[in-house]
Amino acid sequence: MLHAIGSGKELTKMQYYALVSDILEDEAVQRLQFFRHHRFTTRLQHSINVSYYNYLICRRFHWDAVSAARAGLLHDLYFYETDAYERKEMPGQKSHSAYHPEVALENAKMRFALNPRESDMITKHMWPMTKAMPKYKESYVIVIVDKYVAALEFCALGFRRMKRYVWKKSAASENS
Repeated sequence: MLHAIGSGKELTKMQYYALVSDILEDEAVQRLQFFRHHRFTTRLQHSINVSYYNYLICRRFHWDAVSAARAGLLHDLYFYETDAYERKEMPGQKSHSAYHPEVALENAKMRFALNPRESDMITKHMWPMTKAMPKYKESYVIVIVDKYVAALEFCALGFRRMKRYVWKKSAASENS
């Protein structure tokens, strides 16, 4: 079953899935499930979350929802642990926030044909950390959605884990 955080809808049964299934079925994209992202989720799940909400917002405004969905899945297509990069960061080296969109774009271009809007969305999703401003309205959407989804993932999933921890502690103290 494929879901986006905060949505109870099964994404494989929606028009959305038909637009992105080739990306989701790609072996490199599937490898993202093995990388932790925003502490409580995987990079694949984060990308699905961003993709789906990008799609919904852009579709609502009659903008390029297809490019929004596809770029959302590819915006974090890099294969290294974020923490490891940040520990190696040296003076003059780009921060992870500025560097990974470039890596994601190169990885995406190797696997998929991208239109200019998708490329802009991938490279500018960390704006203003990336110096160049977004060129398209859909690029501004991904900037906002990426941050919103990260907050949801961190807070919602962290809250669930905390709730389970408290539940186990209270159950253990009742049994003692």
